[in-house]
Amino acid sequence: MESKQKDDYIYGIRSVLEAIEAEQEINTIFVKEGLNGELASKLMGTIKNLELKYQYVPVQKLVSLGAKNHQGVVASIAPVRYHDLKELLPQLLEEKANPLILLLDRITDVRNFGAIARSAECAGADAIIIPIRNAAKVSADAIKTSAGALYTLPVCRELNMKKTVKNLLKSGFKVVAATEKAEQLYTEVDYNFPTVIVMGSEDTGIDEEILRFATEEVAIPLKGKISSLNVAAAATVLLYEVVRQRG
Repeated sequence: MESKQKDDYIYGIRSVLEAIEAEQEINTIFVKEGLNGELASKLMGTIKNLELKYQYVPVQKLVSLGAKNHQGVVASIAPVRYHDLKELLPQLLEEKANPLILLLDRITDVRNFGAIARSAECAGADAIIIPIRNAAKVSADAIKTSAGALYTLPVCRELNMKKTVKNLLKSGFKVVAATEKAEQLYTEVDYNFPTVIVMGSEDTGIDEEILRFATEEVAIPLKGKISSLNVAAAATVLLYEVVRQRG
C-alpha cells in the first residue's frame, strides 16, 4: 500500500479508499484504463456512490504525477477543506445582515480563480461557490495566486449549480449575474441585501440555466477597443461596488 508521497496526491487503491472514508477533500481521482479486481471494483463503487470526480487515464498519466507503486489509482487532494453550503448558509444569515457570496460558473483557469479569491477576501466576501466539475479547484497554485486568501475564505463545491442558485433565492439572496449582454450597469443595482454575484467563464459566460434565475443582470461599461475584461478584474469591479454602497 502506498501512502501520501506528495503534498497534492495520494497513491494506491487502498490509500485512496482510506482517504475517502476519512472524508479527505478529494479533487479528482485518476484511474488507469482497464483497471479491474475486487478492490478496484469497491473503489469505483464508492466513487460513483459519493459522486466523486474521476477520470480514466493511461498509465503514463499516473507516472507523470510522480507515482511508482500506484496500483492504477492516484487521487488529487485539496490542501484545504471545502465547506458545506447547507451548514454555512444559515450561519451567515444569522451572523450578518447582508452576506456577500461569489458564485463562479465554469471558471477553469487556476490563476483567475486565485485572483478572484484574493479580491473577494479583501472586499469582505463571505464565501465562494464553485461547481464540482468543469472548474478550477483549490490547489497549491490557486492558494499562491490568492496570496493565501483561500486558506481563510470558505469555498463550497456544489454538484448542481442551478439548484444551488434556486436555494439561494429561497434563502433571501439577490442573485446578480455579470454578463456583457445586460443593459443595466453594475452601478445601478442596490447591493444592500444578502447578495450573490455570479461570474461566468470568459469563453462562454454564465450558463443560460443559471442566468434564467438571476434577480439582476449587470454589465460593466467598456470604453476601449478590447471587448471584455478579464474575469478576475470584472469580479473585483463588482465586489468593490458592493463595498462602496455598503460604506
